[in-house]
Amino acid sequence: MKWNKKYDYPKSIRSLINDERHYDIGKEKLPSVTTILSATKSEEAKKSIARWKAKVGENEATRVRDTAASRGSNMHLHLERYILGTGHKDLTDEGQVAGDMAQVIIDKGLCDVSEIWGSEVTLYYPGLYAGATDLVGIYDYEDSIIDFKQSNRPKRREWIDDYFMQLGAYAMAHNYVYGSEITQGVILMCTPDNYFQKFQIKGKEFIKYQHRFLEKVDRFYNDRNKAAS
Repeated sequence: MKWNKKYDYPKSIRSLINDERHYDIGKEKLPSVTTILSATKSEEAKKSIARWKAKVGENEATRVRDTAASRGSNMHLHLERYILGTGHKDLTDEGQVAGDMAQVIIDKGLCDVSEIWGSEVTLYYPGLYAGATDLVGIYDYEDSIIDFKQSNRPKRREWIDDYFMQLGAYAMAHNYVYGSEITQGVILMCTPDNYFQKFQIKGKEFIKYQHRFLEKVDRFYNDRNKAAS
């Protein structure tokens, strides 16, 4: 993997507004991509989460969520330090699991990255949204947005629509601000037992998810305006 710092990515500060993540970029406070996706979940998705919480109990649901989030952050840190060439060691139980997961992604996923433009990149669409993606560059010979995901269990492609919309949002933001032509999104995923999955999305399917995200942006701001009136 070679570095090519062809774009000047902005620095940003994350903040919470009404318990929703926002990014301070210039004079704008923009809602995060994940905030928009969470606020516009379908009723079916909300009911599915509620059923799971009722089944396992609120305390267990919180434990599972927090454990996964902490492990995922640790895995991301291992990957970020690997990409930057500094390395990272964490000898805690969680750190060793996360380190092994990161190594699987390095061995089976990052091998197809030929050029890196940025790591932990803040991207924004002026006036609409912002977010941070794990990697921007060339993957499998295509200009790509690349995100790393931890998962408690393997995922089916039809379960990860939100991930595809997230990639689409970042690609639209990058193409708008920098005049680039990113045409592919890539998810590199690993479970705690080191099961690796790679999901790639491109062409008309990628554009479809970009349009779906823009519909959610419209709904998010319409709901916000109604609440404020």
